Amino acid sequence: MFKVWTLAVCCAVLVAGCAVGLAPVVAPITFVKGPVSAGPAETSPKVGRSQAWGIPLFAMGDASISAAAANGGITKIHHVDQETLNILGIYARYMTVVHGE
Repeated sequence: MFKVWTLAVCCAVLVAGCAVGLAPVVAPITFVKGPVSAGPAETSPKVGRSQAWGIPLFAMGDASISAAAANGGITKIHHVDQETLNILGIYARYMTVVHGE
């Protein structure tokens, strides 16, 4: 019975790896915001967002900086932030937030 339980736990950990978001803390539920890159200290009139999300065995989305800039109609990027949400390793979302003009 121990071997079966160990195999089941190992498989669950390997499958859930696709749904783990980036976060500097280990907790059942995390929502973390942070910088990706910085530019000039100017106010940004436009904000664009792009995101990717995943659940075990399935992930999709385009969280690139270029996609976020296009979504916000931004041609000159001032700075880039990121947001990560992870719920029990079952659902994860990574969002890129671009500020610019």
